[in-house]
Amino acid sequence: MLLDVADYGNSDFLEILKRRRPELYAAFNTEALSDVPLPSARHHAASLDALKGTTVLAAVYKDGVIIAGDRQAVEGFQVGERRIQKVYEVDEHSAIAIAGVAGPCIEMAKLFQVEVEFYEKIEGTTLSLEGKANHLSNMVKSNLGMALQGLYVIPIFAGYDPKEKQAKIYKYDVTGGRYEEADYHAIGSGGKDAQTTLKKRYSKDMARDEVLRVVAEALWDAADEDLGTAGPDMIRGIYPTIKCIERRGVSDIADSEVERLYTELIENLREM
Repeated sequence: MLLDVADYGNSDFLEILKRRRPELYAAFNTEALSDVPLPSARHHAASLDALKGTTVLAAVYKDGVIIAGDRQAVEGFQVGERRIQKVYEVDEHSAIAIAGVAGPCIEMAKLFQVEVEFYEKIEGTTLSLEGKANHLSNMVKSNLGMALQGLYVIPIFAGYDPKEKQAKIYKYDVTGGRYEEADYHAIGSGGKDAQTTLKKRYSKDMARDEVLRVVAEALWDAADEDLGTAGPDMIRGIYPTIKCIERRGVSDIADSEVERLYTELIENLREM
C-alpha cells in the first residue's frame, strides 16, 4: 500500500488503511456490528465452534520478564490445533501473549506488531512501553462488538523499559481496561491453576533460570488441571513457547532447553 501526500505526518496505520483501503479496514471495524443481533444464550454455546487458545502467563524476574504460553487450541471438547502460536514478539523490547478465540487473537497480535512498526518508522522514534500498552488497550476496546458475540481477545503485554531499566506486565479486560501487574499474571482456561503455582513458588528477585523453572511448572500444573491446556508433548516434540525480555532485547527459549526443564520437573515429581 503506497502512501500519498495526505498520508504523510499520520502515524495511525488504521486511519490510513481506512482512507486508502476501506475494504481491508472493514475486517477490523466493529462499528458495523451495532445492528447485528446477538445470539441467544442457548444458541451462543452451540454456534461458536471456533478454535480457542487457552493458557498464557508472564512473570517479572531480576533482569527482565518471561512471557509464555502453551501450544494447544481447543474446538469444543476436542483438540483443534496442537501447534498454535500464542506468544509474539512486538519489537526489540516487548512481546504479547493472547488468550481467547484463535482467529481474532492471531489477527490482533499481528496487527499490533504492524501498528507499532509503522508508528516507529513514520515518527522516527521508538514508542514507549506505556504508549504501546495504551495502544493495545484501544485495540482490545475496538473489538468489544466482536467480544459481545463471543469472539473475545484477552492479551497480556510485557516488556522491558530501557529508560526506567524495569520490566513491566500489563493485563487487560474485554472492554479495553488496562492494568499494570508488578510481579506475574496468567489468563486463559488454565490461568487460575497457573496463578496458584506462581503464587506459591514465585519470588521477584529470582534469576532467569529460577523463574524459567517456575513458569514451566505453572504451565504443567495448568495442563494437569485444565482440559483445554496442553503440557509438553515429548512424542511430537511440541513444547510451550517461552520468551525472555531483557535490556538486550527479546530472546526465545529453545525447545531443547524447554525439554530439559520438563525432564527435570518430571524427575522431581516422581521422587516426591
